[in-house]
Amino acid sequence: MKPVYLDHNATTPVDPEVVEAMLPYLSAHFGNASSVHSFGRDAKVALENAREQIAAVINCDPQELFFTSGGTESDNIAVFGTANHLRGKKDHLIIGATEHPAVLEPAEFLHEKQGFAMDLLPVDGEGFASVADLEKLITDKTALVSVMHANNETGAISDIKALAAIARARGVLFHTDAVQSIGKAKVDVKDLDIDMLSLTGHKIYGAKGTGALFIRAGVKIAPLFYGGSHEKKRRPGTENVAGTVGLAKTLQLADMRREADNARIVKLADYFIEEVSKRIPDIRLNSPRKNRIPQTVNVSFLGTEGESIILSLDIKGIAASSGSACTSGAVEPSHVLTAMGIAPVEAQGAVRFSMGRSTTKEQLDYVLAELPPIIERLRELSPIYEKKN
Repeated sequence: MKPVYLDHNATTPVDPEVVEAMLPYLSAHFGNASSVHSFGRDAKVALENAREQIAAVINCDPQELFFTSGGTESDNIAVFGTANHLRGKKDHLIIGATEHPAVLEPAEFLHEKQGFAMDLLPVDGEGFASVADLEKLITDKTALVSVMHANNETGAISDIKALAAIARARGVLFHTDAVQSIGKAKVDVKDLDIDMLSLTGHKIYGAKGTGALFIRAGVKIAPLFYGGSHEKKRRPGTENVAGTVGLAKTLQLADMRREADNARIVKLADYFIEEVSKRIPDIRLNSPRKNRIPQTVNVSFLGTEGESIILSLDIKGIAASSGSACTSGAVEPSHVLTAMGIAPVEAQGAVRFSMGRSTTKEQLDYVLAELPPIIERLRELSPIYEKKN
């Protein structure tokens, strides 16, 4: 069996069509989009065409789209940009308890170092936040509410439209991190009625280092850094023309293939969940069965440690994850699972299997054959595992 890659939430291989779209802007069409000569004008045309193409996918005006280096930068611009613009007027942040560190850490910095008040919006046992909880936390001093669209560890899809409506009614800006949902679920910023949205390309077969931030017309934020008039001074720096062209192609392909991809992966994920449940006792499914991006299956194997499972799988040529790639190697249990009320001893044994276009039933059958003896061996070595009757 060739290596099996089940870590598509961390990153994906670049689609050949994306590579083909990018190549001319890495060779013949190398101009700087800010230059006024023909080389620069050609690059500028490509940049603006890409902006229009991406805007069409998420249903925004092209002028509301700002290119960045990826999801982390987009999240940082949204959080810091809002806080810095409203500093002295509004000093309260509401952040989803299961957010990616790219949102959590900027908010924590503002709270711990710069005096902003911060509340974490709680979630239930499946990872969903409630409108009622948001209504309790939001105040006239709230500057920003940020809740991710689809969780990177569990795949849970939040009801962003309902949550954003609460913020809109109170005149509070609402941001969502759509890094894991873009290309896998329908993302329409007008329908969601949000103020800002972060996205990237490398989770959906695009190049790393490509991303964008949607900022609704009329929303004012402070720039994260300075150094030029690029992207209307929202994100100065010479534009990555090749990457942006690739991002546009990535999103177009993902939008076109989404329904077919999801229909196939839903069947594979359901099969995998059912078979793991049959073959391995004492497990806990951490991903919701409904309202999740189907690619993501998060399972806790009680009495084990996730990193040990990952390393054991890797020896067998199987790539999976113990959570977010950005927190891999952390010794503490996942903050996402902890926020869901999962006991630390159970959260420690969590593994995320994230599927993609290359995933096949034959690959899953190989994983299902190799996984049970790995879990059995680790449980035999575990001082905390007690087999249930």
